[in-house]
Amino acid sequence: MTLRNRVLILLAAVAALAVVATASVLHASARAERRNETQPGGPKITAGRITLTAPGTMVFRNMAWGPHRDELTTVPAATPAGPRTASGLKCLRFYASSGTGVCLQAVHGTVTDTYRALILDANLKETARYDVPGIPSRARVSPTGHFAAWTAFVGGDSYAGTNFSTRAAIVDTRTGKLIPTLESFRIIKDGRVYHAADVNFWGVTFASDDRTFYATLATKGSTYLVRGDLRTRTVTTLHTNVECPSLSPDGTRIAYKKRVKGLPKDAPWHLYVLNLRTLRETSLAEPRSVDDQAVWRDDHTIVYAMPGDYGADLYEVPADGTGSSRLISGAAVSPAFLK
Repeated sequence: MTLRNRVLILLAAVAALAVVATASVLHASARAERRNETQPGGPKITAGRITLTAPGTMVFRNMAWGPHRDELTTVPAATPAGPRTASGLKCLRFYASSGTGVCLQAVHGTVTDTYRALILDANLKETARYDVPGIPSRARVSPTGHFAAWTAFVGGDSYAGTNFSTRAAIVDTRTGKLIPTLESFRIIKDGRVYHAADVNFWGVTFASDDRTFYATLATKGSTYLVRGDLRTRTVTTLHTNVECPSLSPDGTRIAYKKRVKGLPKDAPWHLYVLNLRTLRETSLAEPRSVDDQAVWRDDHTIVYAMPGDYGADLYEVPADGTGSSRLISGAAVSPAFLK
């Protein structure tokens, strides 16, 4: 092959790649524009006032395409698929309890995005903000509203694999005192103080005593449910193979996702409930792999997100292993049920 032919082939290849790149950019731009357009058959959404002290409501991140996409939105908890009221405040992850909310946001820059956590009062007004060191993944508020927690990916981007690192933080919403990482806590594993360079924490959930919390600890390729003590700054392992725990309203059980042998590597989990007194596990009647930190709708029902046409949909399933899963709200994620 002559030099001239080689140059012509190279130029043709470069031109083809340019066409593909341009088409990809145009497709992405068109899709982004469509996300701002209300889609036929979607939920009815209107702008309005939202408070975090309205009992019997569900507040969540709206995923439906249109002008209110990603905004905190509310519906009556009894009719979660009904018309929605949108707040105008956008969050990637959200949770609320007792009139306090935590909203994890992306701050879009010219080169890269950064992330932050907003602490909100009952009227969604910001009372404090904190830098988040990576992509937000989990958020919780204690039953009293006195503490908030969040988890972020600081390396890697999926719980499904093993090549990731997380940072879990807890803040006292009354004083503003921040614990930037649970890795500073003393770890008691199998009755002994434990040290390891590969320790990761994620998925904080709080008890009602303003002292006790639960979370996932990962080390040496295994995960553990830990019980934490905010006063002694200690965590103690309780049970193996527990991820993204969620404490029941009565404080007696933990809902969580568990890795099950034989499932695909990118979808390895099944939902379980753990009795904290007996450490007995109950498999829930959701056959699909769930990658979410589930919430308790009440003492009997678990709510969680699954992939949907517009990002995520919300499902519920009984907490005792009976029944079957049921779609309750499309195009929704990060729900909080206000009592």
